[in-house]
Amino acid sequence: MRALGLDLGQKRVGVAVSDSAGALAMPIEVLSRLGDRPREHRAIAELVEEWEAEIVVVGLPYNMDGSAGPMAKKYAAEAKVLGDTLSVPVVLYDERLTTVSAERALMDQNMNTQDRRQVVDKVAASVMLQSWLDAGMPQDGRGLGTGNDS
Repeated sequence: MRALGLDLGQKRVGVAVSDSAGALAMPIEVLSRLGDRPREHRAIAELVEEWEAEIVVVGLPYNMDGSAGPMAKKYAAEAKVLGDTLSVPVVLYDERLTTVSAERALMDQNMNTQDRRQVVDKVAASVMLQSWLDAGMPQDGRGLGTGNDS
């Protein structure tokens, strides 16, 4: 099953995709936030179609104690709207520390700050998506239904 992973942010959205076997996540793109959510969601819908994704996984930045803070609640609400827009299921997945992991991996490659800023969001999306894949692609308890059918 091919999945599209999203790392939602205030300024950018990191995008990753899995291989068709659902085994390996790869960073693919960073979308800039334009202040126009419907337009941004259409761009995501185009990526779903282009990559033939069967599911979208949205990372939520839970607090370290597992509770949902303001940003997690905000992005969960956005994921719900996105789920109503797309024709594939949208599920939520814990993305705690994925940006930190992505930053460390990029620093380990001696990437400078400017270059890291350009790719960290899609690498974070890839880290989150890989974690979801490795966890067995859970869809229980944090799913948002099946696109327009929900």
